[in-house]
Amino acid sequence: MAMMFEALSERHIEFIRTQKIYFVGTATADSRINVSPKGMDTLRVLDPKRVVWLSVTGSGNETSAHVQADARMTVMFCAFDGAPLILRLYGTARVIHLRDTEWPELYTHFKPLPGARQIFDLAITHVQTSCGMGVPLMDYKGERGALEAWAEKKGTTGLHEYWGLKNQSSIDGLPTHIVARNND
Repeated sequence: MAMMFEALSERHIEFIRTQKIYFVGTATADSRINVSPKGMDTLRVLDPKRVVWLSVTGSGNETSAHVQADARMTVMFCAFDGAPLILRLYGTARVIHLRDTEWPELYTHFKPLPGARQIFDLAITHVQTSCGMGVPLMDYKGERGALEAWAEKKGTTGLHEYWGLKNQSSIDGLPTHIVARNND
């Protein structure tokens, strides 16, 4: 049975710490709904009502465009081993770019990753748990490493060029401001 909470409990926080993957959902009133899988040890719980996660360069930038137009965000975790559980974090998010004043302090929560482009700061309004009994059991084999290798090969200049070509707007044409707010 689903249960709703106003903040994360210690049990929720410990569950989040053990997860290797999470999913982020965003949308605007008139955009496509976007759900993105995330991994690579990129999420930190700052307190029971706040999490931050590090966004690395990818083929698109839907989440950034959506959050800047409509701050609603849902982050979902599923237990793929152990006891079944689905944990959802509902709230409003902000995008922090490389040149924003909050970046240096928030980035210290993460190990440096090649291609880091934004940090999302989620103010949690509700936490929901549900059974998760329909989620399959799966074994974790390890990180792929492909995205880090790709970003290292591109280098800073190459990444900034890629952002200009592939990450400036959503598939619905919403701006991400990544070039204006991240380039020197």
